[in-house]
Amino acid sequence: MARMKFGAFLAPHHPIGEHPMLQMRNDIKFAAHLDALGYDEFWVGEHHSTGWEVIASPEMFLAGVAENTHRIRLGTGVVSLPYHHPFNVAQRMVQLDHMSGGRVIFGTGPGALPSDAYMLGIDPMTQRDRQDEAIGVLQRLFRGERVTHESDWFTLKDARLQLFPLQEELPMVTASSISPSGMTLAGKYGIGVLSIGSNSDAGLAALPTQWKFAEESAAKHGQKVSRDDWRVLMMWHIAETREQARAEAREGLMHWHNEYTVGTLMRPGAELFTDPDEAVDKTAFAEGSAAVIGTPDDLVAAIRKLQASAGGFGTVLGFVHDWANRENTNRSWELVARYVIPEVQGLLEGYRTSRAYVVEHRESFERAGQAVLAKIMSHEGAAKALQEGMKGSVAMRSPNAPDLDKAAKALKAGE
Repeated sequence: MARMKFGAFLAPHHPIGEHPMLQMRNDIKFAAHLDALGYDEFWVGEHHSTGWEVIASPEMFLAGVAENTHRIRLGTGVVSLPYHHPFNVAQRMVQLDHMSGGRVIFGTGPGALPSDAYMLGIDPMTQRDRQDEAIGVLQRLFRGERVTHESDWFTLKDARLQLFPLQEELPMVTASSISPSGMTLAGKYGIGVLSIGSNSDAGLAALPTQWKFAEESAAKHGQKVSRDDWRVLMMWHIAETREQARAEAREGLMHWHNEYTVGTLMRPGAELFTDPDEAVDKTAFAEGSAAVIGTPDDLVAAIRKLQASAGGFGTVLGFVHDWANRENTNRSWELVARYVIPEVQGLLEGYRTSRAYVVEHRESFERAGQAVLAKIMSHEGAAKALQEGMKGSVAMRSPNAPDLDKAAKALKAGE
């Protein structure tokens, strides 16, 4: 497989209380921070209710991000296809691809929040079938076909795009959670997968089975799926020590869980935390938890565990949250970029191998020190200076420094 990539997934999950304009500006600034740190991807969701998930148009938001970044790829995470006419979606994605300089990844889904579908009068029983139908039409439009399609929720008559993606082939991804729908769609259309249900040991254990759904569907429809195009979501907050990470995340984590997961979404099985320490313990340290609140080494171990459990995937996406304050959140992502990414990607292997070689082959380099010592000993003043320096046990800093113990013996032998 190719070297693992790293990215961020911004739903967002912002507590109610901050000025919306300033909040959006900060999210764009955060994306620019990730771009400067070398992250590969930045994903933004589409939601229309709850008060916490407040970006209604990922395409518009990512257009703003594109103007403030240079290399990071921009993913819609995701466009809820049943909410939109496919032709309009296609045009927006093509325009965004051009405005971003060909950096778009087109992520789609059926729609995650029941309250969104309810407001739009959409029966949840139809959403996954409509996503399926829309993907088929979108792929034809992106290929330049002229499409006529009659549906119970949209109509196309001799429709053809007048502008096509800047990328030769626009990458497409579908969200996958608990149901097999996302994986089977990925296999049916030969597109990538964004797994968002891997934040527990149970979720980790289900990943190989989920991927098998994609492979079986691909075989059935004459398509191919690649693990390199599989993205898996994780949650983390990283600091220099576990104690520091706990202290930074505890209050915000409890607020997020109690106010949003339990108090707003009323997620089945989720119970209120009674204090911040319980929030940290049950989220990151209890049996069955998969979030990481700790050090870079802790996250490296968790990612490797996830890779082993899943059997391999292409990109790990960190879920962006407000558990810590802004400064410590930015610091967390910086620590991941500085210490986790190079470790997981194997960027430090050459350094370690080179160091070990120098240590293990020190005797092979003695001749360089002998050359320096020969020049010193051939000069009367330099030889005396060496004797004075050796009295103070001063170590020579040159990488070609001779062994001073051997030099002392040589000087005594010559007296």
